[in-house]
Amino acid sequence: MRRSQRGSFSFESHRSVRLLTYNMHKGIGGRDRRYRFARILDVLEAINPDLVCLQEVTRDARRTRRDNQPALLMHYFHFSAFYQVNVHYLQGGYGNLILSRWPIVTSHQISLRYRQKKSRGAQLAVIQTAEGRLHLVHWHLGLAIRERQWQVESLLRHQRFRELGALPTLMVGDTNDWRNRLIHGPLGAAGFDHITRPPSRFRTFPAWMPVSSLDKVFARGQIKIRHAFVAHSRLARCASDHLPVVVDFHLTS
Repeated sequence: MRRSQRGSFSFESHRSVRLLTYNMHKGIGGRDRRYRFARILDVLEAINPDLVCLQEVTRDARRTRRDNQPALLMHYFHFSAFYQVNVHYLQGGYGNLILSRWPIVTSHQISLRYRQKKSRGAQLAVIQTAEGRLHLVHWHLGLAIRERQWQVESLLRHQRFRELGALPTLMVGDTNDWRNRLIHGPLGAAGFDHITRPPSRFRTFPAWMPVSSLDKVFARGQIKIRHAFVAHSRLARCASDHLPVVVDFHLTS
């Protein structure tokens, strides 16, 4: 796979679509606790994805030097972008970001906040890929089992999600599902397949010595998975407290 000059991903039309999901931890290293945003850029360039789903992306936050990370990423890679702020500070906040090589045809964001827990959310986007339209669901779920169950059920019941149900769908992000139960409930009943399994092959947290499979990908519809893996590069092990998950796929309609 070729890469072009720094700041722009290359593309070869014969290859599959490549998606990356990554909790970038605001660009703060998991072990050294240093904010080094350039490390995140280098991790993404090395993997060369077409679709990027990032969690914990900050904007105007003191801890990350007031950087507008969504804008920096969008301009650096010249991708379309869709940002959702979930957690608000006194100044700034952080949330989920979708970057796409191709046009984002429609976008919608929903709240997945459960009672008085930390605010969470999901993004629903239709991407016009080179192989057809893809329904991409990007989320960051809560820490408690009951909270996650409610969040999944709320998403599946949401009118906007149901309207897009006929499209091939990928559901990705940091699930915090360390016990790997999500697929055995409503997701499995709704026809989704768990792509990032077995969990022993997809451990992503903590990045420097991963023991838990928290970052997951689920698929439904006319999608053929070619390859799925965790990026274990030396740089990825220090750039965040999670490792990126990468999926190569085709739309088969």
